[in-house]
Amino acid sequence: MGHLNFLSDSIQRDLGQVDYQFTWDSMKKFTDQRHADTPDEFWSVIHPPVYTLGQTGRYEHLLHPDPAIPVVHSDRGGQVTYHGPGQRVIYLLVDLRRLGVHVRQLVTSCEQALILTLAALQIPAYTRDKAPGVYTGDKKIASLGFRIRQGCSYHGLALNVAMDLRPFEQINPCGFPGLCMTDVRHELRTDRTSEHLQNVCSWDNAQLMQFCTQLLLQHLQTLLGYSKNG
Repeated sequence: MGHLNFLSDSIQRDLGQVDYQFTWDSMKKFTDQRHADTPDEFWSVIHPPVYTLGQTGRYEHLLHPDPAIPVVHSDRGGQVTYHGPGQRVIYLLVDLRRLGVHVRQLVTSCEQALILTLAALQIPAYTRDKAPGVYTGDKKIASLGFRIRQGCSYHGLALNVAMDLRPFEQINPCGFPGLCMTDVRHELRTDRTSEHLQNVCSWDNAQLMQFCTQLLLQHLQTLLGYSKNG
């Protein structure tokens, strides 16, 4: 089921491009079958184009969706969003009780990991009250939503790295009318003085995706406390 990378008490899996429904079914099966000694897992995926509605999602937020893009009503928190190529999705299958983390800490850790990842690219980012996710300027660059079952989480976060943002224009992203979405590629500045960031700006989308993914996973591991357990 993908490349394994054991890191302390968790396993990282890079699953490549995978259908959303299949991944959702796999997360539910994993969560239902896990036991007290099952290692936590982080699944890095990219989905083919799909709109997803959260557990309480309202179809009225699908304004003029592309009929070629399927809509899946899932059991995560939140309203409607879009997944597609060029977006890094990381699913966190975590035993929260064993880790000693409550839901608010999980959300905060994910948001902080995203902010730190973007800071490494000199993209200033922040959170908003009552609007989970991460923003830069007046636009949203990352979303998140979870489901907790028997003290264990699944679903996770999505960072827009280098993608076609037009499908977001056909919905009210996360249920907020008029909210604009952006991605890392659009926010990268070319007038950087540091040699590293000048090199970053010259990377192709695959290199940028790899950099963001590796750094994001590192920050998630640290902020959730796995480094203290290794």
